[in-house]
Amino acid sequence: MKEFFKYTLATICGIVLLSVISGIMFMISIVGMIASESASTQVKDNSVFVIKLSGILQERSEDNNPFSSLLGNDNTEQMGLDELICAINKAKDNEDIKGIYLEGGLLSFDAPASAQQLRDALVEFKKSGKWIIAYADQYMQMSYYVASVADSVFLNTTGMIDFKGLGGKSQYMTGLYEKLGIKMQATRVGKYKSAIESVTRKDMSDDDREQRTAYLQGVWKHMLKDIADSRKVSTEQLNQLASDSIIAFADANDYIKAHLVDKLMYPEEIKTVVKAKLGIDDDDDINQLLLSDMAGVDAKKKEKGDEIAIYYAYGEIIDSNAGGLFPSHSIVGNKTVEDIAELADDDDIKAVVLRVNSPGGSAIASEQIWHAIELLKAKKPVVVSMGGLAASGGYMISAGANYIVAEPTTLTGSIGIFGLIPNLTGLATDKLGITFDGVKTNRFTDYEDNLVFSKENEAELLHMQHYVDRGYEKFLSIVAQGRKMSRDEVHTIAQGRVWLASDAINIKLVDQLGSLDDAIKKAAELAKSEKYYTTAYPGQEDWMDNLFKKDEKGSYLDSQLRTILGDFYEPIMEMRLDQQRNRLQARLPFTTTIR
Repeated sequence: MKEFFKYTLATICGIVLLSVISGIMFMISIVGMIASESASTQVKDNSVFVIKLSGILQERSEDNNPFSSLLGNDNTEQMGLDELICAINKAKDNEDIKGIYLEGGLLSFDAPASAQQLRDALVEFKKSGKWIIAYADQYMQMSYYVASVADSVFLNTTGMIDFKGLGGKSQYMTGLYEKLGIKMQATRVGKYKSAIESVTRKDMSDDDREQRTAYLQGVWKHMLKDIADSRKVSTEQLNQLASDSIIAFADANDYIKAHLVDKLMYPEEIKTVVKAKLGIDDDDDINQLLLSDMAGVDAKKKEKGDEIAIYYAYGEIIDSNAGGLFPSHSIVGNKTVEDIAELADDDDIKAVVLRVNSPGGSAIASEQIWHAIELLKAKKPVVVSMGGLAASGGYMISAGANYIVAEPTTLTGSIGIFGLIPNLTGLATDKLGITFDGVKTNRFTDYEDNLVFSKENEAELLHMQHYVDRGYEKFLSIVAQGRKMSRDEVHTIAQGRVWLASDAINIKLVDQLGSLDDAIKKAAELAKSEKYYTTAYPGQEDWMDNLFKKDEKGSYLDSQLRTILGDFYEPIMEMRLDQQRNRLQARLPFTTTIR
């Protein structure tokens, strides 16, 4: 028996030892692979940068998992606008990269201005004298808008182009809530603050129709002009083309007649075109660089000097993300305030560019971030660079800056406040027979219960309306102080109205139409810095921390849900997230995702 236990124990020890050694060897191998992946990319002569216009384009890259490229996930599902524009600039400056190949597909943008910024970067690339070629089996509208910048646009012989103008329908849930016995009680300030209408009306109000029509027409005119300039046609021709028929169902040869594409060809033929541009033989391989490869390409060296911080504030503004219920990146109030305070205390940082791409959110968190920026501004210049959205709470956190730069198609303004609470009396009492009774020491001890489970809650709703009114007045004072306007001047252009930045500049909501680079130059000017470099904040989260993080944000599941639910994703997520949002909201009244 002793021999049995001795041999058994020895076997167990051997297995444990082997497991430990194997684990160590595995980690060494992984570290080696990661090191090789993160090493500098050696760019071969006569290379082409390949950009796949498919997936989801968001403000900033968040995929810092080194296993992604090892597992074949080349950022095609989600791309950061920052990394994509950085890669285009690197390709422009690198002598060994001769051109860019755009491969069209289904690429979703959070707002029109994001597509415009990507296209503008490609326009700047062409100014270097290098070429761009685009090819696709199908071009969705925004992908075509970006691809139209190319020197030559090609399409599969049986391909299609979706070119139809801008618009769409919103879901109104009031009828459903009526059937369920639920009444959404809304308090708001601003006739254009239409976020509540999806649950309080069955159709679009005239005020909401007015503001949506204005901004969509403004964006569409901007897109038509850009495409017309590149394709050498008139804006009138393009607009008529989108009006006369469903272009997506047209014969592919009609796209050539309309000057939307230059030629129809099969996939293998496009390789011949690219090789001819590179001046190589048909049997030679094309040296290709993907987006993940460009991360390892050295950027053109910049002069050292003063540090200018670029702080990325994008996503919905929330009080906290306890439990990770918000699926996308968010601006978390207390965390952002801490970050801004650190930037204020860092003497090496001479100016801050606040990069805002947000539809707003919690009015309380927005006000706290504004206050932190006021303290920051007392120590160093603050310039705001508006991305796709800087509306409602997104505008509140921007209003106090020394200077505001926005893209021409940025959606901004939406200066208004609303509150929304469901009343479940019709469901709980009338349909299910549940009644409520109790005792209290003071009149409004049970105000929360009355708001949700009582039909006689006029006094509570009146208090809530006063609460919203005070929030609106605070919003007006913040904008008036920051933009050097009177309260009444701000109120005239506020009331929840969404403005296109090209219109907002005429009513003093922004100072300049331009890019992130323009905002950086202005920050350097205000800081009196002749030589400077930029650093992005906050730093990217370490992939190991994300791997073992307890609060799972569900980004992978979220992307799968987007695919499965399609157009129903947004309203379903809104219903889910409304339960976690602050009662007082300064948020854009509609979603802006486009394809």
